[in-house]
Amino acid sequence: MTTLRFKTNIKCGGCVAKVTPHLEADQAIESWQVDTTNPNKLLTVEGENLDAEHVTEIVKKAGFRAEVV
Repeated sequence: MTTLRFKTNIKCGGCVAKVTPHLEADQAIESWQVDTTNPNKLLTVEGENLDAEHVTEIVKKAGFRAEVV
C-alpha cells in the first residue's frame, strides 16, 4: 500500500464534494481524505501503484491544485 500526501486548495465540504467523483472513479485509489482544518488542506491518498503525477492530474481535472509534500 502506498500513501501519498498533497498540499491542495480544497478548502471546504463543497470543494470535497466536487473532487469526490474524480477520486472515487480511479481504480488505483483505495481510500482518500482531505484535512480541511490543516493550513495546507492536506489530501492523503492510499492505494496500490499510485503515481503522484496521476493524482495531481485527477485533482486538476476537478478544478483544484495539488502538490506533493
